[in-house]
Amino acid sequence: MIKIRLFCAAGFSTGMLVNNMKIAANKRNIEVDIEACPQGKLDSSTEGIDVALLGPQVSYTLPKSKQICDSKNVPIAVIPMSDYGMLNGEKVLDLALELSSR
Repeated sequence: MIKIRLFCAAGFSTGMLVNNMKIAANKRNIEVDIEACPQGKLDSSTEGIDVALLGPQVSYTLPKSKQICDSKNVPIAVIPMSDYGMLNGEKVLDLALELSSR
């Protein structure tokens, strides 16, 4: 099972993206645990996860977020604005899977 956390500011659109990612994973028979969390809780929400993704609206936190994730050996990236805006669960799942395999 791959544990993915999406970190954002508010959470409404990220919640919809999480649902689309779960649908994409289900179609591919990939076991996932995906949740949306506030970016402010990144430090306490990265234990035991495989991948952290930042919503574009909090991309400015990447340097600090990367330090936290690097210390826990968790890969992190910013979700591309186009994929986030289109709620493209397939592409964002692909990004998470790519990061988890590094």
